[in-house]
Amino acid sequence: RVCFRKNCFRRQEFGKRNFGYVNTYLACQGTSGDILLTQTPLSLPVTPGEPASISCRSSQSLLHSNGNTYLHCYLQKPGQSPQLLIYEVSNRASGVPDRFSGSGSDTDFTLKINLVEAEDVGVYSCMQTTQWPPTVLHPQIETSLLGLPSCPHVL
Repeated sequence: RVCFRKNCFRRQEFGKRNFGYVNTYLACQGTSGDILLTQTPLSLPVTPGEPASISCRSSQSLLHSNGNTYLHCYLQKPGQSPQLLIYEVSNRASGVPDRFSGSGSDTDFTLKINLVEAEDVGVYSCMQTTQWPPTVLHPQIETSLLGLPSCPHVL
């Protein structure tokens, strides 16, 4: 099970991997061994045609004993479910435009958008599944286009 804001959910299939369903802004806060993810900046006004970058930092190394690093990035657009953008640090999910890229290792990771488009506005989050329980960052980052109002929403 996965705990978010004192609610517990059973693991469920999310794409091709088992993840907990993310539905709040808060990460699982339990035992001291849990991995904490933080992300900067907290808010990111973006301009179409310009690059954007979001950093995600882990309180512990996300390198698994099998050599893989299970850090994933999601985007939730207004009124939609979260969409997997990047899995295992740098692999684009099916159908994700190549303007999105992921990089990093150990505890420091970056999601880059080469040339922002209007459709890229939403709430970005990173999630680790290297260690149980999976954790999602707190807080998440909401982007807004410069000159357009931001529409706050919750996962």
